[in-house]
Amino acid sequence: MGNGSESQIVRETERKYESAEPPGAELIAELAAAAGGAAPAAPARHELSATYYDTADLRLLRSKLTLRRRVGGDDAGWHLKLPAGADSRDEVRHPLGRARKPPKPLVTLSRAAHRDAPLEPVVELDTVRNEWTLTDSHGEAVATVTDDRVTARTLGAGAGSGTSVETEPIEWAEIEVELTGQGTVDVLDRIDEALQRAGVHRSASSSKLGRVLADRVPPAPPRPEASKDATAGEVVLAYLTEQAETIRATDPQVRRDAPDGVHTMRVACRRMRSTFQSFRGLLDRNHTDDLVAELRWLAGELGGARDLEVQEARITADVAALPPELALGPVAAQTTRFFATRRASAGATATAALDSDRYLALLDAVDALLAHPPLTDEAAGPAVEVLPGLIGKATKRAAKHLKAAHAHPAGHERDLELHEMRKAGKRLRYAAEVSEPALGKKAKRLVKAVKELQELLGEHQDSFVARDLLRELGAAAAAEGANGFAYGWLLRDEQARAEGVEAAVDDAWATVKRRAAAVTG
Repeated sequence: MGNGSESQIVRETERKYESAEPPGAELIAELAAAAGGAAPAAPARHELSATYYDTADLRLLRSKLTLRRRVGGDDAGWHLKLPAGADSRDEVRHPLGRARKPPKPLVTLSRAAHRDAPLEPVVELDTVRNEWTLTDSHGEAVATVTDDRVTARTLGAGAGSGTSVETEPIEWAEIEVELTGQGTVDVLDRIDEALQRAGVHRSASSSKLGRVLADRVPPAPPRPEASKDATAGEVVLAYLTEQAETIRATDPQVRRDAPDGVHTMRVACRRMRSTFQSFRGLLDRNHTDDLVAELRWLAGELGGARDLEVQEARITADVAALPPELALGPVAAQTTRFFATRRASAGATATAALDSDRYLALLDAVDALLAHPPLTDEAAGPAVEVLPGLIGKATKRAAKHLKAAHAHPAGHERDLELHEMRKAGKRLRYAAEVSEPALGKKAKRLVKAVKELQELLGEHQDSFVARDLLRELGAAAAAEGANGFAYGWLLRDEQARAEGVEAAVDDAWATVKRRAAAVTG
């Protein structure tokens, strides 16, 4: 799911400050002391020129992404900046090349924001930069301090028609402090304190582009608030908004093969889908049922990659732990080949889903629903009165599947019912999560109890899937003329694991029932 070997990713952690005057030698010395090292020599000077690209209605900027083509300095090229937490962004860099059109890998990475709308020049920005490198007491670089003199030109309404129309230039100065080398956030904090003492204060804008285009971006609509005094509809919408933001924000991570990217997006899809299902009385089903189906599709397309990731780690670890007398033949190599082929196929499936028009239609549908939520009359009721009853329904659904599992002897049918209980348990857990801001500690304790049950049932399901894969591995070994004994041994171990989990489920469920009763009254 990567975007080509030409791109590289750099984590930036920086803070910007207002500064009418260049920092003098005395201030630089104070900042160097705050970093723990000696005052640096004369600054390095750079002349930078950047063209920023966005849609006509600035969809990237609204999503806190920036895309630019920059020349000058030691990192000339195309840069896509992605949010990565407080003061931090991941900068995906691509070679400059000759083309003035944004490179496809960066366009693809930002697709969830621009939704295939044309990306055109919106701002041209020239910077004269003086840069000092600060070191710690060991002489290791920890931060850079830059004095930037900026001239920016917006490209006005002409950008929307494909024609660059420059406006009058805007000029300002700022100081930027960025971690480098061995630098930590503690270093940033100490430098920040030194700047504050010198009367230099944080900039109101976290980016140069945001500063230039601030008057062209309307304020974001108010977010739904979830609290003890909120309506049931407000609590549910707050949770749905959070999941929608997670899906959009995780899109570049999935495309980059970032750790847990697929898992995070898949869980957000499940949470949103489960919320629509558990709180059907609060949202008109005529507007949500299609979304439930589409979220199930997306989670399913992502699921192959995630499931293989889990199973490869599980089975590879078990193979590595086999005593030599049981690891007959090239078991480790066979296992690696087996998963490599399937992982590549699953990754291609996930990428194809994100590249599809169907995926963009899903994102648009989610945005439309949240902009105009189809709330029912029941949604106007107080959350503390409405939500407990819906949690009770989710509890009964999980109990039904546990009862059905007990009705079957150990084997395939019981495994299937326990899997259904696991899915019902997820719905209960997510319903409790939705309700937590309104119902407080009782809902929080229920979430914890269901999570513990889910871990047991998840282990049972992972064992169920592993057994099927081990049978495939054994058959593949035999087809190659190798010895499949090791896989049979591991299959026996997985069966024992599953039986151990089943023995613990009833006690975990008893705790869930008690805590659910405390919520529902």
